[in-house]
Amino acid sequence: MISTSKPKSNTHPWCIIRQLPNMQRLVVDRFRGRNDADAYLQILRQLLPQVDHVIIFDLIPETYA
Repeated sequence: MISTSKPKSNTHPWCIIRQLPNMQRLVVDRFRGRNDADAYLQILRQLLPQVDHVIIFDLIPETYA
């Protein structure tokens, strides 16, 4: 059976990124809506105040970037 589902990166363009040293980044999670990403970012900032996280809108899947 062939899967017809789209990859999560195409359907969930809002990403929370953890900023790492040497201009590296780590995708923490992806969301369909900006509001969901904002709510999750608030929780991350409460749990990990010393770690930098940002929200980006990423239409290009990470495998191609």
